[in-house]
Amino acid sequence: MADVDFDLDQEVADLLRRGDQRYTTGRRRLVAALQAGEGPLTITQILEEDASLAQSSVYRNLTILEEVGAVTRIVTRDDFARYELAEHLTEHHHHLICTTCGDVADFSLTSATETSLDRALRRAAEEAGFAAEAHRLDLLGVCADCRAA
Repeated sequence: MADVDFDLDQEVADLLRRGDQRYTTGRRRLVAALQAGEGPLTITQILEEDASLAQSSVYRNLTILEEVGAVTRIVTRDDFARYELAEHLTEHHHHLICTTCGDVADFSLTSATETSLDRALRRAAEEAGFAAEAHRLDLLGVCADCRAA
């Protein structure tokens, strides 16, 4: 298991403190597993990343980390939600979600494309009288593995 970087560790600790929660060893290990993972992880993948974590505590701690804004849950069409560190703790990105197997992969856009997208989304929000704070973009489709099968 990889160590959590100091700045990330401090930010998660601050979020938990503001939510009247402690940054326990189990939560540190969970954050480290999410940081080490390749994209959003299922509970099973988190447990594979760090076998010392107990499944029941992973569920409980993911709920708390999500409540304080340190973790984002991604729900797909399969039976397994995926979890990742919140974007404000990592970097802005989007998701490719396979509607066949439920796999979720991260992708990023160029700065120019992201700026154009921001402008278009801001206009759409303003026209609807909506005050947008951020955006998430999920592309739904079939991954290469499922297409090949």
